[in-house]
Amino acid sequence: MAALRLRHLTPFAPFISITKRPLHSSHLHTHSISHSKIKRFSYTVMASSAKKVLVPVANGTEPLEAVITIDVLRRAGADVTVASVEKQLCVDACHGVKIVGDALISDCADTAYDLISLPGGMPGAATLRDCKTLESMVKKQAADGRPYAAICAAPAVALGSWGLLKGLKATCYPSFMEQLSSSATAVESRVQKDGKVVTSRGPGTAMEYSVTLVELLYGKEKADEVSGPLVMRSNHGDEYTFAELKPIKWTFGDSPQILVPIANGTEEMEAVIMIDVLRRAKAEVVVASVEDKLEILASRKVKLVADVLLDEALKRSYDLIVLPGGLGGAQAFAKSEKLVFSLKKQREANKPYGAICASPALVFEPHGLLKGKKATAFPAMCNKLSDPSEAENRVVVDGNLITSRGPGTAMEFSLVITEKLFGRNKALDLAKTMLFVQQ
Repeated sequence: MAALRLRHLTPFAPFISITKRPLHSSHLHTHSISHSKIKRFSYTVMASSAKKVLVPVANGTEPLEAVITIDVLRRAGADVTVASVEKQLCVDACHGVKIVGDALISDCADTAYDLISLPGGMPGAATLRDCKTLESMVKKQAADGRPYAAICAAPAVALGSWGLLKGLKATCYPSFMEQLSSSATAVESRVQKDGKVVTSRGPGTAMEYSVTLVELLYGKEKADEVSGPLVMRSNHGDEYTFAELKPIKWTFGDSPQILVPIANGTEEMEAVIMIDVLRRAKAEVVVASVEDKLEILASRKVKLVADVLLDEALKRSYDLIVLPGGLGGAQAFAKSEKLVFSLKKQREANKPYGAICASPALVFEPHGLLKGKKATAFPAMCNKLSDPSEAENRVVVDGNLITSRGPGTAMEFSLVITEKLFGRNKALDLAKTMLFVQQ
């Protein structure tokens, strides 16, 4: 049994809230300012206190890189605008993931941002490069001495071609390093910061990259505050490990059929990482909304579009049903009688099922889906598990059950699923391709 134990459990980070304090009436009379003007002034001051970040997306953007960046920066309190550089808000990212932007790039052209961060993915990075509005915005960002960043293909394809990496150390996805070397001092760091410019290598370095962006904007204390509850691993680049009890072989037909439900309040990083990794592994992943429409608003306000509604998805059977976390999403799953019934059928048939973060504690435990099983969950929720004896492991496999801890373990969780379905060699090859494990 391979196991990685966490010595310290990390509690939930406190929620950040802005409270509008009522103004005393005497203040209004003394300064002869109307109440409505004071309200407008108060709102403007508070709104401007949040760092403004732009994350442009396009058809062919690597969804994992985009969503992790958005999610982590919003956790830090940043006002992140997801801007589509296409003609419509909804973009078809890589691996069949649909992301709905908050605005079109043309709506953002006159706004000053504290940071502009470009995700990678092809042809997404090339589309970002060819967007004249975005090019002008990033060039102005550089001219004004404000931070800008890119990951995967985007440092070489976009920033490099715009001449914005001259004289700077930068990194990118390995297959673009030669292109990068013509426009920057190319280095093989997982994340490279040079002044106010940050670059990174690929999907498997996206969380490290995002935390570095938080530190750039807010300082190390805030970066530590945000990264703790992510349950990130400290040994970046090493091979992943997991705890396995009562091993059984997971079997499937021609291609594994996997159901990933999503709901309003689902943790977007966990959902997108699972979908992305498992589709890369060539599993057939069906993303099903448990809401009454395909588009859901995830926990950090990323808008994702499911493939089908749950009713439609449940017309077929699956080799694996796996739930992302997120408090609101887990609560929605627990209330879905049809989903819970399907999970119970899956267990009774001794077919694999799994969950991460809040879902093992809030969905599986109360519905008897952990009976006789060892499991883990988000650290602050492990007290809800009837048997938390293996809960410090980042990923736990107990026969046909797989559970994991949180956003920072979602990549390992997805790779262990890949290993159980296709073998360790394929999982490690995928981990190396994504730069999660050092090549």
